Amino acid sequence: MISPFPASLLDVNLQPGKPAIVRVEAPFGASRWVAEHRDALRTMLTDYGSVLVRGLGLGDRSEVGGVFARLASDRMAERESFAPRESYADGVYSSTKWPSNQQMCMHHELSYRLEFPGLMMFACLSAPSSGGATAVADSPSVLDALPADLVARFEREGWVLTRNYNDEIGASYAEAFGTEDRAAVESYCRANAIAFEWQPDGGLRTQQRRYAVVHHPVTRQRCWFNQVAFLNEWTLDPEVREFLVDMYGADGLPFNTRFGHGDPIGEDVVVLLNQVYAAHTLREPWQAGDLMLVDNIRTAHSREPFEGAREVLVALADPVHQADCAPRVEGAGR
Repeated sequence: MISPFPASLLDVNLQPGKPAIVRVEAPFGASRWVAEHRDALRTMLTDYGSVLVRGLGLGDRSEVGGVFARLASDRMAERESFAPRESYADGVYSSTKWPSNQQMCMHHELSYRLEFPGLMMFACLSAPSSGGATAVADSPSVLDALPADLVARFEREGWVLTRNYNDEIGASYAEAFGTEDRAAVESYCRANAIAFEWQPDGGLRTQQRRYAVVHHPVTRQRCWFNQVAFLNEWTLDPEVREFLVDMYGADGLPFNTRFGHGDPIGEDVVVLLNQVYAAHTLREPWQAGDLMLVDNIRTAHSREPFEGAREVLVALADPVHQADCAPRVEGAGR
């Protein structure tokens, strides 16, 4: 049967400051439209790093789950999350629970894992009254804009993420690892190059060293791929940081990042990273029914502060192992 929606009729709208946008009509339903245009959407993702599809009219979680299933058969269960999500059927999750008045800075989802999603899928069921865009930034462009000496250091050393799991801030270790069984958590950590230490109060402290720059497994582009800035103490609102340091101590923050050899990352470096991200940010306000695809290696994403009800569903797919895109840097990821 000849598709009534040939890929050649998909027009991409490219405007400064905005992601690639495709406006469509789907009279036979969103799931069928996506199935017939899956290859075209994947090609656009390779070309642009992200694409927003407007006009599908996605209306409920079940429909979104069906669309996500058409786009990717190898969806991932989330592990090592930094903040809790609601889990729905068919590998569909809620957005991360993060205060609506705070910026969720640019990052690459789960870039601190040994296996991470190559594809992020987002669907908006309810758009906020203001703000709340899932903004994106091109990783190779960000890399090119960073000072060469800083990039060289991160390429030599990688970066270290330290996490202190508790039941008060962020995801608990049971939420992050999907189990309360300490033996199972320890087994996971050993299998995934994560150093761990149980604390006297029952909490868990972990450290993992990862690459900061990788090669895209398909295009081989060098990509700035990490959560160095987002999970660093200096990205926190000053009042929040002061409160957390007073409560947990400088070494007990829920998460923090360092250079790969253990040196602190200064506020000046974090400010610079976030400034470069800001200079390369593309944004388009959500409309109810929108679908957005993001190449998680090629493209960083953020969530901007918002007002009003916002429901954006998420799925993680196309798992990629660090070894498939890592440069040859001694020690990182071990």
